[in-house]
Amino acid sequence: MARKREVYVPLAETNVALNCEGFSRRKLLQSGAIGFGGLLLGQQLCLGAASPKRASKPEPDKPEEETTERVAKAKAVIQIWLSGGPTHTDTFDPKPEAGSDYTGPLNKPIETNVKGIRIGELLPELAKIADKYSIIRSMTHGDNGHETAAYMVQTGRQPGGRLVYPAVGAVVTAFKGFQEGQENLIPPYVVLTQPQGRFSEAGFMGIKYKPFATGGDPNAMRFEVEGIIAPGMSDEQQRDRRDRLNRADSLSHVLKDSPPIAAAKDAEKSAYDLIIGDAGKVFDLSTEKEALRLRYGRNTFGQSCLCARRLIEKGVKYVTVNQFVWDTHKDHFPAMRRLLPNLDKGVATLISDLADRGLLESTIVWVCGEFGRTPKVAWESPWNGGRHHFGAVFSCLVAGGGFQGGQIVGESDARGESVKNRPVYPGDLIGSIYELLGIDPNANLPHPMNEVVKATPTPEEGVKLAGRLKEIM
Repeated sequence: MARKREVYVPLAETNVALNCEGFSRRKLLQSGAIGFGGLLLGQQLCLGAASPKRASKPEPDKPEEETTERVAKAKAVIQIWLSGGPTHTDTFDPKPEAGSDYTGPLNKPIETNVKGIRIGELLPELAKIADKYSIIRSMTHGDNGHETAAYMVQTGRQPGGRLVYPAVGAVVTAFKGFQEGQENLIPPYVVLTQPQGRFSEAGFMGIKYKPFATGGDPNAMRFEVEGIIAPGMSDEQQRDRRDRLNRADSLSHVLKDSPPIAAAKDAEKSAYDLIIGDAGKVFDLSTEKEALRLRYGRNTFGQSCLCARRLIEKGVKYVTVNQFVWDTHKDHFPAMRRLLPNLDKGVATLISDLADRGLLESTIVWVCGEFGRTPKVAWESPWNGGRHHFGAVFSCLVAGGGFQGGQIVGESDARGESVKNRPVYPGDLIGSIYELLGIDPNANLPHPMNEVVKATPTPEEGVKLAGRLKEIM
C-alpha cells in the first residue's frame, strides 16, 4: 500500500492537514467550484480528521535564522525569467565596435538617462529610466545546457548532486511567506502563467513551497486563472452552485459543531473568498485604466507584468513572470524585433509603476535568463543569423528593494565573449537578494530529514562565488 503523505494547503491564516495522496493547492481550489466543503469533509471523515494548523510549522518545516536582527530593505520580489536565454549583446551589453559579424543589423546602441550607460537600440523605454535600475554585465557560470544552467541561476547550486535544491522563490516563501499574523488568501509564491518545468522549484523542501501557477492569459478578455476562474462560468453561477451544494449538504449541518466539520467549513469559506470574493479580484485586470494597460503592452507578457504588480500590492512575496521565447538559434534578428519591444515596454512600465506607487523601494525586480547567447552571429545555413547558448558571460538587470539604480557591475571583454572584470556567479546574486530581504544567507533551510542545508552555497560545496553585490546594495 502506498504511504499516505500529509499535504498542507495554506488558506487564510490556518492550514488544514489532509492525509491524502496527490492533492495540490490547485486541486483543492478547483474543488471549491464544485463543492469544496463536501470534498474536504469526505477526506477528513474517511482518512482521519485533522486539526487546523498555523502557517508557521514545527520542525523540520520551520527554517532557522540567526537570532541577530537583520534589517530588511525589501519585502517582495518580482522575477522576470526569460527562458531560453536572451542575448546580452543585443540588450544590456551592446558591442557596436565588434563589427557586423557580432552585432548583425543591431549596431546602434542608444544612450540612457545615465551618462555613460548605453543599451540596445530596441529598448528605448528602458533607456529613459536607467537611473532606476543597475545592470550586471559579468554574470557567469560556464554552462550551456538549458536545464542545468536554469537550475544554477535559479538555485545558486551546481546540478547533479544528491540533493535537488529549491529555487529562490521557494526559499523566500519559506522565510517570508507564512509569517505569523499575516492573513492573505492568495498564495505567497505565484507564477505567471506556466511553471518553468526544467526543475522542481521547491526541490527537497516539498510541495508546501511550490508556486501557484495561474495558467490562462492575462491579456484575454477574462483572465481565467486555473482553480479560481471556472471557464464558461460567471461568478453568479458559482455562487448559485455553492448555495445549492450547501443546502444539499445535510450532514454538515447536523455535525456543524464537530471540530473537523468546522475546519472544513472554514476552508470552504476561504476557498470561495478566493474564487468569488475580493481576494480573487487581484487577477481582474479590467479594473485597471486602459491607458496603463497599453503602457505595459496589450500582450501576454505586458499584462503578466501588470498582474505581478497587483499581486505585490496584495502582499504576495514572490512573483515569477515566465516567458518561454528566447531560444533564438535561427532567425535571431527578426525575433529580436518582435520580442524586445514587448520586453522594453513591460519591464520599463513595471519599474516606473512600482516607483510611482511607492513600491519600488521595497520590491526587488530582477530580469535575466539561464545564460546569454553567442556574441558571434551564426550566419551560415541553417541558422540564418542565429545565436546559440552561451554561459561564459551574460547580463542581468536588477532594480528596487535596496539595489541602487544607474550603476554597472562588472564588464565583459570587447566582444562580449568572456568576463573582463568582477565576475558575478548565481550564488552571489541570490545571496544579495536574500540579504536585502532580511534573510540570513547562512540560515538553515527546512529539510524533511532535518539535514543542515544552508540557504546559499558554502565554500565546502565547491560552488564558485566572488562576493555579494555590495557595490550596489
